[in-house]
Amino acid sequence: MLVRMASNQQTRPGIGELAKDSGRDRIGVVIGEYGGRVQMRPIRGGLEWDARLDNVAALSAREELSARLAIKNGNSLGGL
Repeated sequence: MLVRMASNQQTRPGIGELAKDSGRDRIGVVIGEYGGRVQMRPIRGGLEWDARLDNVAALSAREELSARLAIKNGNSLGGL
């Protein structure tokens, strides 16, 4: 679920949602937030990382579609 702010402000992804860390130019899943930091994990699993709160934003429709397609493609390879 996206946390929506006033219409003139950016939306910020909630826990469990895909997001972009512009500081590292990475897409991941938000798993927590504390002290001005957002904890994220890679889409396909792996080591978590901390991102600055102001570097984390919701994905554009195109970025989200691409990320979800990559997840699906990765999942389908495991069943072959």
